[in-house]
Amino acid sequence: MRILTAGRIALIASMVLAPCLVTSAGSRAQDVPGIEICTVEKTMERRTSCLQSNIDFQQKTITKLGADHQQKLDAANRQIEGLKSAVASSQKIVDELQTTQKKTIEDQKKKPDAPPAAKDAPAAKETMPAEKDATPVAKDSAK
Repeated sequence: MRILTAGRIALIASMVLAPCLVTSAGSRAQDVPGIEICTVEKTMERRTSCLQSNIDFQQKTITKLGADHQQKLDAANRQIEGLKSAVASSQKIVDELQTTQKKTIEDQKKKPDAPPAAKDAPAAKETMPAEKDATPVAKDSAK
C-alpha cells in the first residue's frame, strides 16, 4: 500500500515538474530583447544584424515611453480642466457672497437712521422699571 502511494506521489511530482523543465530549456534559447554588445561579433553581417536589433529595441522603447507619457499628459490635462471648472464655480460662489455682504453692509448703513428711535424705546423701558422699583422702596420707607 505504501509503495502505491509513493508511486502516485512520484507520478504527480513528475507531472508538475516536467512543464517547468521544458519551459526553462526553451526560454534559454530565446533572444531576450535589449541592448547587446555588438563588438563581440566577428563577421560584418552579424554586427550589422546586432546593431539593427539594438536600433529596433530602442525605437520600440521610445515609442512605448512616448505613448505612456502622452497618456499621463492627457490625464493631467483632464485633471487640470476639472480643477479649472472647480475654481470657476468657487469664484462664482465667492463673488455671490461678496455681493451679498456688500448689500448687507449698505442695508446696515441705511438703517442707522431708523434704529436710534428703536434705541430710545428700550432706554425708556429701562427707566420705567427703575421707577417701579423706586415706588416700592418708598412704600417700605413709609411703613
